[in-house]
Amino acid sequence: MPGEAQLRAYRTLIDARLPSLLPPEDEPPTVLHRAMRYAVLGDGKRIRPAFAMASALAAGGTADDGIEAGCAVELVHCFSLIHDDLPAIDDDDLRRGRPTVHRAFKESVAILAGDALFALAFDVLARLDLSPERVVRAIRILAGSVGSQGLVGGEMMDVEAEGSRPDLPTVTTIHTLKTASLVAASCRLGAIAAGASDEAIEALGRFGGHIGVAFQIVDDLLNETSTAETLGKSAGSDRERDKATYPAVVGINASEAAAQAESARAYACVEGLPGDRRPLVSLAEYCLCRDR
Repeated sequence: MPGEAQLRAYRTLIDARLPSLLPPEDEPPTVLHRAMRYAVLGDGKRIRPAFAMASALAAGGTADDGIEAGCAVELVHCFSLIHDDLPAIDDDDLRRGRPTVHRAFKESVAILAGDALFALAFDVLARLDLSPERVVRAIRILAGSVGSQGLVGGEMMDVEAEGSRPDLPTVTTIHTLKTASLVAASCRLGAIAAGASDEAIEALGRFGGHIGVAFQIVDDLLNETSTAETLGKSAGSDRERDKATYPAVVGINASEAAAQAESARAYACVEGLPGDRRPLVSLAEYCLCRDR
């Protein structure tokens, strides 16, 4: 699959950069730093930073332009996974094919590791080699995508919706906030890092929003139809917890159609970009067809 090969190429570069952004594990407080590195340096897909790199290229820059900002988004994503897996939220034991952070260490360490990764992400953005105006814009975009009107707000809605049989607009809103907002931020940050125009930045943000929803719908489908061995995390857990998902509301076939429709909307958003769109489209196609 071309998209998988593209992601693998970007992931090699991302995985080479992430360790240097994290505190050394032998630097006090050592248990906190070990937990941070454990959370980030596991076998992640690196979809979000890959989209930042591909967006930088599509906006007329180079993929390398987007790697640092993309890594900042990955740190936020890892923070969200740590907290999402905690007993108070999803109480998961498996993430990326190994014990979740609160199982590998303990709950207090996991909470603090997530907090520290969240802070580190903004430190990474603050050090970008861009104009002060672009750095501030990047920080504000990431902050907005994560707060009460973004990822954390979506997580809150997701928790509140458990067992309530929500309608499709509610599920779409949860997916837009909880997942798509961070994907959209990745795309916008990659464009900002490449020096793109306002029009290109916003077009890529819309692209990321649609692809983020499609990505989460596919995630819903995989949770319903795949296995823990394939996914590297718990399978069937959404149904067990009566979570707000597309398959739960509209069924498998309609969910697949919805993911295809969101992808089509995404592609339309980036038709006029000045750079090479092929890696961006390839990654989007991978998101739609992946098996984990």
